[in-house]
Amino acid sequence: MGSLSIWHWMIVLVIVLVLFGRGRVSEIMGDFGKGIKSFKEGMNEEEAKKSASTPAPAPQITASQQDAPVAPANAENKSEQV
Repeated sequence: MGSLSIWHWMIVLVIVLVLFGRGRVSEIMGDFGKGIKSFKEGMNEEEAKKSASTPAPAPQITASQQDAPVAPANAENKSEQV
C-alpha cells in the first residue's frame, strides 16, 4: 500500500490537466525552459567576465633592454626650468 501504481499516476495526471488545462501546463513548461536557458546564459557570461578580467602576464625584459640607458621621466621638464 506504500507505493503508487501506474493507475494512480494516470489519475493524478488527468486531475492536473483538468484543473490547469492543457494550454496552461504547456505555458508553465515553456516558462520553465526559458528560465533554464536564461540561467545557462548567465553562467556563460560569468565565465566570460572571469576570463576577461584575469590580468595579462607581465612583459618579459630581454638582455638588450636591460643594457639600454633609461632617461628620467622628468628630464625634459628639468632642462626647460633651468
